[in-house]
Amino acid sequence: MIKKGIGIVLISLLAFNLAACGNTGSTSEPQPSQAETQKPQDEKKEQSEEQKGPQDFTEAVKTVVDELAKSSNDEEVDFALVEKTYTEKIKPVVEERDAEFNDQVAVQLDGALTAGKDGSLDTKVVKQVFDKLLQKVAFLSVRHELNEVGEHWDDKEKVKAEIEEAKQFYDPILKSTLEKRDTAYETQLVSAVEGAFSAMESATEVLDFQLAKQVVDKTMMKGFYLAAGANPNGYAYKIEKAVQEDPDHAGIAQAEGWAFYQALHPYISKHASEEAEFINSQFDLTNDAAKVKANEINQAFIRGLAKVALDEYAESFESWGKDKSVITALEGALFIQMMDIDLKRVLGEEPTVQVMEKAGQLLEAVKSGEKDQAETLFKDVKKVLDQLSTLGK
Repeated sequence: MIKKGIGIVLISLLAFNLAACGNTGSTSEPQPSQAETQKPQDEKKEQSEEQKGPQDFTEAVKTVVDELAKSSNDEEVDFALVEKTYTEKIKPVVEERDAEFNDQVAVQLDGALTAGKDGSLDTKVVKQVFDKLLQKVAFLSVRHELNEVGEHWDDKEKVKAEIEEAKQFYDPILKSTLEKRDTAYETQLVSAVEGAFSAMESATEVLDFQLAKQVVDKTMMKGFYLAAGANPNGYAYKIEKAVQEDPDHAGIAQAEGWAFYQALHPYISKHASEEAEFINSQFDLTNDAAKVKANEINQAFIRGLAKVALDEYAESFESWGKDKSVITALEGALFIQMMDIDLKRVLGEEPTVQVMEKAGQLLEAVKSGEKDQAETLFKDVKKVLDQLSTLGK
């Protein structure tokens, strides 16, 4: 069962408390047991073929991004290689995620590839579009694999295989992005994700797994947010700086901001459509980089994420007594924690710590079934979220 005493100030590290407190969550492959080494050869072959998909995809992504990156040194890019690798090894996965999550990444990548080949879009911009949109596809693939775990919880071998496949999408493509944000903001995103993966692997109850899954999902979303619009190291601010200091680079920074944001846009759009469309329009490459307003983007992010958190809490109370109530209460807390870098600036250090503590206490009350206490705590949390949902208005 889930342990008490959750570290309520660092909500993103909740995974550490779901199983084996203090575990650093190493993502190295576990050594096979004697029973595993004695599996029939055909079963081993089947498992190998199942795991080939992520490897083929991630290796192809590296090939394409590395080839496009030659443009940074003004080297000629082999678009024939890019197109062939993308079409054969990458696009099938992209189309699967598009169908599953009602998205259009394949259309966006096709458009960037065509524009790059005919010269209507700078190859440096094409590189950023491919790099960041394929990170989105990897993120959605992690989400896909972990959703599969919940659907096959009673099949422990399948559970183990799905978690491993999720890590195979995360490690080669997404981990480095979180490492960069950890360096820029002194956060602990990588530790949170690795701790959550470790918690999933040791979970004995499906709720424990589902909570750890949310930590992985929302921590990666936080990484995209910090990359796109957080103050001061998000691309919104880098665009403004480039316009003043390096105009030739402004369009590239704009492409990076837009592409990073695409991983968040569908989610935010469901809960805060006005904010989502504003952010998207600011980053859109048809918008003059000189018109990008970083503070307005940042405020729209905060309003949007606050509205998402409010909706998660509403769902928690609507689902009271069910696992979903606990899961959405955790999501609410994670969306608050997602903004902590900016909240310290907007609210102040102490009020930020206080609201995250209240969110942690609220989660504990939901887990314990103490509805009166949960409602009392939510009043304090809601007051802050209501304030944030109108920031800049």
